[in-house]
Amino acid sequence: MIDNLKSFIPEFNVKADQNANQVFALFNGKAITFGRLKAQSGTFAAELYLRGLRAGDRVAVMMRNSRLSLPVLFGIARAGAVWVPINVQQKGEGLRYLLDHSKPKLVICDRDFLPTIEDCGAEIPSDAVITINGSLDQRSFEAILQKELAFTDAPRKADDLFAVMYTSGTTGRPKGVLVTHGMLRLAGEAVRTLTVTRPGDIYFVWEPLFHIGGAQLMVLPIIQDITLAMVDRFSASRFWDQVRSAGATHIHYLGGILQILLKQPESTLDRQHSVRIAWGGGCPKDIWPKFRDRFGVEIRECYGMTEASSITTCNTEGVVGSVGKPLPWYTVDVVDENGGSCAPGERGEIVVRSSLEGALFKGYLDNPEATNKSLLDGALRTGDAGTLDAEENLWFHGRMTDSVRCKGENVSAWEVEHVAAAHPAVEDCAMIGVAADVGEQEIKLFVKAKNGKSIDPEHLSCWLSERLTSYQNPRYIEVIDEFERTPSQRIMKHLLPKDLGSCWDRLAGPEIARA
Repeated sequence: MIDNLKSFIPEFNVKADQNANQVFALFNGKAITFGRLKAQSGTFAAELYLRGLRAGDRVAVMMRNSRLSLPVLFGIARAGAVWVPINVQQKGEGLRYLLDHSKPKLVICDRDFLPTIEDCGAEIPSDAVITINGSLDQRSFEAILQKELAFTDAPRKADDLFAVMYTSGTTGRPKGVLVTHGMLRLAGEAVRTLTVTRPGDIYFVWEPLFHIGGAQLMVLPIIQDITLAMVDRFSASRFWDQVRSAGATHIHYLGGILQILLKQPESTLDRQHSVRIAWGGGCPKDIWPKFRDRFGVEIRECYGMTEASSITTCNTEGVVGSVGKPLPWYTVDVVDENGGSCAPGERGEIVVRSSLEGALFKGYLDNPEATNKSLLDGALRTGDAGTLDAEENLWFHGRMTDSVRCKGENVSAWEVEHVAAAHPAVEDCAMIGVAADVGEQEIKLFVKAKNGKSIDPEHLSCWLSERLTSYQNPRYIEVIDEFERTPSQRIMKHLLPKDLGSCWDRLAGPEIARA
C-alpha cells in the first residue's frame, strides 16, 4: 500500500547517476540511456531558466513521438515548469482555444506544425517558439542540446504541478486537468500493479506521450528495471513485427485497438512473440476471448480517468468484460441521480474516492464551475455509467452523456455500436443523436466497411432490427470511408456531421434510400 505521493524526478536523478548506461527506452530500436536522458533534459531545463521561465510557467508541446520526446518532457519537469500537451491533430479554432486558455510562456513543436500554429490565430510571439526539425538552426531544440548546459535540480514535491492535460469530450470546450508530479508517479505504480511488472520486462509504446496512457509510462523505468520500446506511431500492419523485434512483454490498448488488430489477416506468426499481457481500457466482452485465444496473451482490463491519476480499477481476476476492482488507494461507488448507492446490477454514475492525499486532481485550469461539478464532498463524479456486481466488480457502460433520448427512452451509444460492430461487413461504427421531426432525438449511425466489403444501409437496418429494440434501431445510416480519430484511436464523434442529406433514412422509403 502506498502511504504518500512523491515526485518522480528525485528518483530519476538518483537512478541516472547510479546507472548512467542503463537503457531507459528504445526509440525505433535506438537506445536512450538514463545518463543521456539526464544530460539532455538538464540542458533543456537550464535553457528554460535562461529564457526566464520559472516554476509554474507553462510550456505547450505539439510534437509526435520521437527520440527527443523524453528530453523535452523531463527537461520541463526538472525545471519546475508545467507541460501542456497538444494533440498533433489539433488545428484552427480548437488549437487557438488550447493555446489561448493555457497561456504558455513557450511553445515547442515539430517544425511542420509551425504553419498550423501560426494560422490558428493564437497570440504566440515568434521568439517564444522552439522547433523540432532535425537541423541546428537558431530556433531548434537540437541546437539547444548542442550547448550541453549544466543544471542543478531544485527539490520537486508531489503536489508540484506537472501538466495541464486537456480532456477531449464530445461536447463543450476541453477542460484542462491539473496533473501533479505525484499523480503521474501514482499512475506508474498503478501500471506496475495492473501488469505484474517484472525486472527486464519491455513495454511496447505506440501511444503518443501527449495522451495520459502514454505519459504514465515515462515513470515505469524509474520505479522498476524495465525498458520502454517506443515507436513513432500506431500501425496495425506493422504492429506485431515491431512487437517481436522489440522482444516486448507488454502491449497497451485503448479505443478500438484490439478490434483493429483482430481484423488483420491471421498468420502462423500470431503467437510467435514474447507478450505476456495486453492491458488497457475498452475491451468489449466478446473481443476479450477472441484476442486472448488468437494471440495467446492475458487481458488485463482497467478503468480510470486523468482526473484520478489515470487508473482506478484493475481486473486481475479474469472476469471477462469487467474493469475489475479498485486499487488499494481508491474506493468506487455507483450512485443514482439522488446520490444514493445503487444495488448490485443497477446502473448509475461511477464515483471515486481516495484515502491517499493528492490521488484525485485539484481541479480544472481556470474552470471553477466544471471543477465544482466534478469534485463534490471530496469525491470525483466521473460522469461515467457503471454497475457493480455482487462480487463488487465494476462494469463500465460508457459516458453517461454519450446517449440519445429517443422515443422517451435513453439509448446508450455503446450498446448500439456494440451490436452494429458485430455485422460481418462493418469495420467500425459510431452513433450520434440528431434532430427529430417529433420528440427529442433520432439516432444516426455512421459505418465504415471492411476492406473488400460493401454495406447496404437497408440490409444493415433490417439486420439491426433483429438485434435491437425498435427505439434503439437507428433511423439514419451513413456509410463513410474513414473516421477521424484521437491518438488513442477513439472516434472523434464531435466531428461527425449531423446533416441528413447524404444518409439513408429508414422512414423515407426505398426510392430515396442511398448510401
